[in-house]
Amino acid sequence: MRLWHESRLTLRLALPLMIGQLSQMLLGVADTVMIGRLGVTELAALTFASSLFHVPFVFGIGVLTAVSVFTSNCRGANDAPGARGSCRHGLILASALGLFLFALSWLVSTHLDRFGQPPEVSGTTAVYFRILMASVVPALASIALKNHADALNRPWPPFWIFLGGVALNIGLNWVMIYGKLGCPALGFEGAAWATLISRTAILLAMFVWLGHAKGLREWVPQRWWRKPHFSEIRGLLAIGFPASAQMLFEVSAFSLAGLIMGRFGPESMAAHQIAITLAATAFMIPLGLSMALTVRCGEAQGAGATERLRPIAISGWLLVTGYALLGATSFLLFGEWMAAAFTRDAGVIRLSASLLLIVGVFQMVDGLQVASSAMLRGLHDARVPAVMGFVSYWLFGLPVAAGLAFWFDLGACGVWWGLAAGLFVACVTLGPRLWNRSACSKPPA
Repeated sequence: MRLWHESRLTLRLALPLMIGQLSQMLLGVADTVMIGRLGVTELAALTFASSLFHVPFVFGIGVLTAVSVFTSNCRGANDAPGARGSCRHGLILASALGLFLFALSWLVSTHLDRFGQPPEVSGTTAVYFRILMASVVPALASIALKNHADALNRPWPPFWIFLGGVALNIGLNWVMIYGKLGCPALGFEGAAWATLISRTAILLAMFVWLGHAKGLREWVPQRWWRKPHFSEIRGLLAIGFPASAQMLFEVSAFSLAGLIMGRFGPESMAAHQIAITLAATAFMIPLGLSMALTVRCGEAQGAGATERLRPIAISGWLLVTGYALLGATSFLLFGEWMAAAFTRDAGVIRLSASLLLIVGVFQMVDGLQVASSAMLRGLHDARVPAVMGFVSYWLFGLPVAAGLAFWFDLGACGVWWGLAAGLFVACVTLGPRLWNRSACSKPPA
């Protein structure tokens, strides 16, 4: 009964988070489907740009998970001033980080030919990549605000705001890519402009809602841009930076896999883009669950109710396992049908279906590792899991991927089997650490 009770509480918080994460993935799915209609070269260029984009973007998202941790601790301790500080400093950190990443990406965009991609692919990507990276600034700022609201157990209004942004993005894609309603046909670059406009609209809507939300006035800053306290920013970074590093090791491994696909030609890159889009979409459910588990562990620890930590952990694992079995079955049975929704190229469909079989195999370990790492983060344990992530993906997963792809001539499938191996190592190292930490964790000082 205790596990059932904790599962219900987790699902109540996680439901809008899961749907919200899925809605955000619809941005990438919409881009992939609409750009896929333009041709294989454009789809391969999207793969290249996405591989470069996701590394800095996930780095920023990882840093901002600290907002959820600190706000949930403050909520558990009924510390409204501390929660306001977490939100305000998180927004300042997000804005500064977004501007830095945009400037850095502009420099990278002038040297895309050095990444070893087919010339027709790298030549198509530069402008799209710059516009897409400009959208990181409003995206990270809105994520900081959303993390604060989620940790206050107010996830539904941000869900509707972000879902509205997805709908706006899809509509703007149709207008700007294909030249509808009097807009010139911008093709590939139109998708990037649509994303930038949509993410800016989401940020503005979040500000408006937080400024007028009933019951949150005590928990939301009234003056957003006061002089920051750098000690509080350092506190956010103490949790956020190692958490970001752990996420970065995983995402950068998948991004590097996308670059490796360039060695096998545009068809392999296109198949990889389809597989990674579907895999990432499925991943949004355990990711949403893990976000809720971070908040619930952080709140329990902030309140000093450490006896609840292990039931929360077990119930979280059970929820992730149930979803993983459903997801694995879907990929194993319907992979080819899913791939056909993205492209008409028969070769790309066949290769995508083969990659999706591998995606189905690693659903279980992928869900368990992200849930375990998220709960450890809620317990202020981020440094050791970051090291475990580096070992899992860079010292084990990527070498296995390269060996299978090139030495055993398994090509694109070999790369994906290597990624699955990295996820397995992460799962079997993070799980036992969470089990031990949930038994002896103490409230933060």
